[in-house]
Amino acid sequence: MDITILQQKIDVIIASKSTKEEKLQAICDFLESEISYYDWVGFYFKNGDKEELKLAQFTGEPTEHTIIPFGKGICGQVAVSNKNFVVQDVTAQENYISCGWKVKSEIVIPIFVAGQNIGQIDIDSHTANTFTEKDERLLEYICEKLSKIL
Repeated sequence: MDITILQQKIDVIIASKSTKEEKLQAICDFLESEISYYDWVGFYFKNGDKEELKLAQFTGEPTEHTIIPFGKGICGQVAVSNKNFVVQDVTAQENYISCGWKVKSEIVIPIFVAGQNIGQIDIDSHTANTFTEKDERLLEYICEKLSKIL
C-alpha cells in the first residue's frame, strides 16, 4: 500500500465540487476498490442530540446496523473513547456487533470537528489480522481532511 498515492487521490476527491455526501461515498468506493482487504467501508455520524450513531454513506454488503448506541460494538466504543480502535480478530471482542459471518477484523477511526467527535470511518475485512499502522495513518489522514469540510 502506497499511502502517499492514496492520500493524493483522497485529496482530489475532497477538493472536488461534489456535495459532502458525494465525497463521502466516493471515498468509500475508492478505498474499497483500491485496498483488497477493505471489504466494507462506511461512515457513521452522531445522530443529532441522541447518544447514538447513524449510518451514512457506505460501500459493501448492506448492514442492519444503521443505528448504533454509544458504547455498543466497536463503533459505539469509539464514540465514547474518542480513540482509534483496531480489532484484528472480532471473535476475541466481547462487545462486538456482528455485521456478517465473513467479517474477521475491523478498524474504526474517529472524525473530530472543533474538538468534538462527530463520527467515524469504519472498515471491515474478511481477513483476520490484516490492519497495520499504515491503515491507521491513512484513515487518520482521511478523517483529518474530512474534518475541514464537515
